[in-house]
This record gives sequence, structure tokens and C-alpha cells, in this order.
Amino acid sequence: MRNRRFRIGAQSLTPIQSFGIHGALLCLCIPALLPFIWMLSTSFKLDSDIYGSSKAGGAVVSLASLIPHPFHPQNYPEALKTVPFATYLFNSLGLCATTILGAVTSSAVVAYGFARVQFKGRDFWFMVMISTMALPGQVTMIPQFAVFRWLGWYGGYLPLTIPAFTGAPFFIFLLTQFFRTIPAEMAESARLDGAGEWTILCKIVLPLAKPALATCALFQFLGTWNDFMGPLLYINDPKKYTLAYGLQQFYSSYDGKWAQLMAAATLFTIPIIILFFFAQKTFIQGVATTGGRN
Repeated sequence: MRNRRFRIGAQSLTPIQSFGIHGALLCLCIPALLPFIWMLSTSFKLDSDIYGSSKAGGAVVSLASLIPHPFHPQNYPEALKTVPFATYLFNSLGLCATTILGAVTSSAVVAYGFARVQFKGRDFWFMVMISTMALPGQVTMIPQFAVFRWLGWYGGYLPLTIPAFTGAPFFIFLLTQFFRTIPAEMAESARLDGAGEWTILCKIVLPLAKPALATCALFQFLGTWNDFMGPLLYINDPKKYTLAYGLQQFYSSYDGKWAQLMAAATLFTIPIIILFFFAQKTFIQGVATTGGRN
């Protein structure tokens, strides 16, 4: 009934009210869009034109200054020649695919145990698991580095991929809340038919949890795609650099080529924008339906 009233209320808006609401939302989006617009504009400029609007020691940002003049699209092919973009892209996509598989699969198994399997101390261990989300990455960085170096994993992708297969606390929490919204009667009926817990998880729970699983996959993709600290700590071979780390190396090696750097940064950002536009409905549905119940 609540969703129905919301739809009826939304349909009863007049065109002027709808225009006003959308206009207000667009105005609120402008501060968040300005950095991307400036980056996109700079990627089509000459280096000498980037600071051409500076006056009295400060940069004057206006609508006219955001329009490239002259229009210089050659920054993109030049950036692709300067940076081995294809190699970095292949490394980033491979790392994203591996961590998504590991994080979503392991988190789903652990979350099912917390949501549907009765065992001693379940609530206590669930609270312990949640409490680990309060630990900053800076606290665990040095111990993790020492352990991975002792295992001989330094210099490769293992420190960036293996932890994903041990489950992510936030994903476990998200999926646990979602699994609890699935009627327990469905699992009980399957048990009466002789199905085990693995069968119930794979044949009943996971197909119903596609929105939540897609949400976790999207979060994991964004985290791995934007990860800079991990490759900085563990990767020392330029052929294994990811895009996030490769852009920093480009800045260090070619200081002053801001137009090419912005072109490379735009190419780095575009896949994230495309992915979100295609997955936004599933993402919103997965977050909205994780209220949970006992």
C-alpha cells in the first residue's frame, strides 16, 4: 500500500511541479558534476590553455573557460601512446573479475550461514564480524603486508585477490539482511523434499537474491577499479600495473602534461559511468530490499 500511495502521489504531480522537482535535483547535482565537467573540458585543451584564464593569481572558472578553444581531441590518442592503456585495462579488468567472483561467492556462503543456519554463538560471531568494519584500513595495512611478504606473495596479484575469497564484512551483512527477507517456509519445504543446505542455497536462495548479489558485485568492482593503495604496496612490475596506479605513474613521469593526464583520467572514469547507468535499477533494488527480518 505504501508503494501504491507513492506511485499515485507521483502521478498526481502537475507538469510545473514535476519540472520544478527535476530542476531542483539537477541544481543539486551540479556541484558533484563540476569536477567531471572540468576534467572532460581539460582533456580537449592544449596545456597552454588550461591556465589561460588565471587572473590576479587565481583561476577564474566560468562557462566560457570550460569550453575548449581550440578543440584538441589529439590528447586522447597521445595519452594512449604515452600510457600502455590496454595493458593497464586488461590488468584492472582481470583483477576486478577475480575479486568479484571471490567476494560475492564467499560472502554469500557466510551470509547464508548467519541468516538460515542455527548454530551456537551465531549472534555473537555476527556482531564480531560486523565490528571488523569499524577497523580503518591503516590499522591492518602493516600486519597484512608483513603476512603477505612472509608468504612470498609480494610483487604479485595474490595479496589483492586472495582476501576477496575470505568474504567481505559489508557484503556479508548486506546479504544476511536480504536472505532474512526470504520466507523460511521455502527452505523448509525443500528440506522436506530431501534438499541439503547447499542445494537450498544454490537452487532457491541465490536465484532470489540476484539484486543483492549484483549490488555486492558493483561495490566490489568500484572498490577494485579505484584501488590505488593495494597496487602501490604490492605491485612493483610495470607490466602488472592497474589503471589507478598507472595514472599516478603517468603523472610522475610526465609532470606538466595535464591535458593528456585528464584524457587518460576520463578514459578511466567512463567505464564506471557506463556500468552504473546499466546497473542502477538493480543496484537501487538490491539496496532497498535489504531491510531484513529475523
